Amino acid sequence: MAEIIQRGIEDKIPELEQLERIGLFTKKEVKSVIRSTTLQYKLFRTILSKEDFIAYIQHIGYQFKREEIEYAIIHRIHTTFRRATTRWQTAIKPCTLSFCFQSTKSQLSKVFSSMLAIHPDKPALWIMAAKCEMEDRNSTENARLLFLRALRFHPDNKKVYQEYFRMELLHAEKLKKQQQELEKAKISFSPEILSGKLAEVIYRNATQKIKGADFILSLLQIASIFDFTKELQENILEDLQSQHTDDSLTWDFMAKRELGVAVTPELQTARGKATDTNRKEERCCAVYEEGLKCISTEAMWTCYVTFCLERYKRKTNVQELKEKRRARLLGVFQRAHDAALTETWASVLETHNVLIMPLVILLQESLPVWLLQLEWSEATQSPEETESLFQKGLFSSVATVSTTMKQKYLDWSYKTGGYKKARKTFTSLHEHRPFSKAFFTRMIEIEKEQERPKMNNLRDYYERALREFGSSDEDLWMDYIKEERRPNGKPENCGTLHWRAIKMLEGESVERFTAQYTLLQTGHV
Repeated sequence: MAEIIQRGIEDKIPELEQLERIGLFTKKEVKSVIRSTTLQYKLFRTILSKEDFIAYIQHIGYQFKREEIEYAIIHRIHTTFRRATTRWQTAIKPCTLSFCFQSTKSQLSKVFSSMLAIHPDKPALWIMAAKCEMEDRNSTENARLLFLRALRFHPDNKKVYQEYFRMELLHAEKLKKQQQELEKAKISFSPEILSGKLAEVIYRNATQKIKGADFILSLLQIASIFDFTKELQENILEDLQSQHTDDSLTWDFMAKRELGVAVTPELQTARGKATDTNRKEERCCAVYEEGLKCISTEAMWTCYVTFCLERYKRKTNVQELKEKRRARLLGVFQRAHDAALTETWASVLETHNVLIMPLVILLQESLPVWLLQLEWSEATQSPEETESLFQKGLFSSVATVSTTMKQKYLDWSYKTGGYKKARKTFTSLHEHRPFSKAFFTRMIEIEKEQERPKMNNLRDYYERALREFGSSDEDLWMDYIKEERRPNGKPENCGTLHWRAIKMLEGESVERFTAQYTLLQTGHV
């Protein structure tokens, strides 16, 4: 073993002398390299480690840029890599390919051939090999053969088909550029090749193997990069619309296409552009509405809501456009809420997390937006963050938001902190109008759920509720009276409550109360 290593060191001496002559190494450094044989000995031990090979390769280094010494060093590194990859065939090391790319491209085909023989199950490796042939070795034919071989091993792999499709379009584009020069010599390529017909064949084969609007859209996106594929794009669109109307992605794509229509010349002013933008957005919404008629699914609603949310987020100095976007967003949100698609809301809110608080503030008259934000917060955020959101909603200037948030906050307090927290929440809010009847009746329910409900607390809740709703809600009076007739109450208070109700209630409420009270007195209730 020592003789082999010594011979290797002697082989290096001309390279090292050259390094010293051109000033890259000093004499001291050259001697140091010759003396550093530890790593080389490891490569010839009985028990080998791939880490030792990598360490040696890194020690050799491959960043020198002097042509007169580069070849010998590169050759030695390639040899070491080959030894390592032959021994550890199942371990693909990116450094192997990286070095080949950075040094000599002539080695790439050999490296890829060796690796593909061992790893035909890795689609990414086939794609890399084909791209190398196409881009670095300028061999479309070899790239095409590699893709065809890849499809034998991976007949249903989307990525292989996508890259094969892209490669054929790139080849057609390159030929079109060459055609301009060849026309002078009266030489021409087939019109079918120049128009991307080979790519269309790949598209047809791919879509027979792989179904789904998402895959077709991925190929359409690739085709749209090339300016000579108009006919191909139209064919793909036709397939999308005829075969995948049951997929929300189709409707989402078709709707957003309406935004790409060019602005008419007479609408070049700020207000004119805003008007044109609004028309485009209305056409987009018309497509979404058509989609909902076909598939009123959660995924379809998610696409629609997300579109409106994204358009609302866009800046504009034209107030009229801003208001229309706002109204459109609120309308779609409300309809999604009415359809009980709470998961749609949560999904959209989570996706647009950075937008949520500004959205809630700007659209604070929209109770559904607040409720969805609460659902999302309870599911994904800390109790402190949820409580902070409640605090903002409690003091909304919109009555329906404020009253609903009080009731929700009371419920949440009881759920997360029990009776004590619920009572503390009620006490902190019972002087802050406006109120809903449900705020008081919920606290009454919470009190009665306790093992030993306190009648004085119940009276306080009823009295506060009657202060707000006692002139029109006869049921509230009746519930209070029934409470006093129970074992914990004072039946003697019922007469006073009856007298107060008759005095306070207005209009038909008095007659309804009297009828109910009579039924109670006669035992019919």
